[in-house]
Amino acid sequence: MAEPTILMLAAGASSRMQGRDKLLEEVEGEALLRLMARRAMKSGVPVRVVLGPGQDVRRAVLEGLDVEIVEAAGTDGMAASIRAGVEGLSGAVLLVLADMPEITARDIYLMVSLHGQAPKAIVRAATRDGRPGHPVLFPADLLSDLAQLSGDEGARTVLRREAGRVHLLPLADDRAAVDLDTPDDWAAWRARRGA
Repeated sequence: MAEPTILMLAAGASSRMQGRDKLLEEVEGEALLRLMARRAMKSGVPVRVVLGPGQDVRRAVLEGLDVEIVEAAGTDGMAASIRAGVEGLSGAVLLVLADMPEITARDIYLMVSLHGQAPKAIVRAATRDGRPGHPVLFPADLLSDLAQLSGDEGARTVLRREAGRVHLLPLADDRAAVDLDTPDDWAAWRARRGA
């Protein structure tokens, strides 16, 4: 059985950030994208970061890290990123959204570890009260489905169709649902953390 790969989806345009790049926002002293990539690397499995065309600053932020960078082609948002990310892979994939700063290295490691215990399950992070969130681990037999996605709803169609295989993993607090898309989101999040 091929080992899992972490796919960090980082190709979004930050279109709601009023000219700022959310993945370059500073968290714990470094750009969020670099921090999330470093957390993913601690899992001990390969990390592949999906960027969009012309995202040279994001690419530069990842310099020196042991990650593979691939570029998403196409204009259908998250589906294009997932298609680019799974190309050439044969094992399970853990989809990690790069704009979720509360997802920890331990969370990522736990999800990768659970795959070894239930290799046919879709392991999906959830909030402490059971709301489905991210990251999501897809077993290897679903790679062809992920490679054929279209549209900007990511892998929701696969999750709906394979609902019986989804095992929710509640993470502490609401961190499986915390993504920061606007300056107001960032300001409120920093205020809650006392930063």
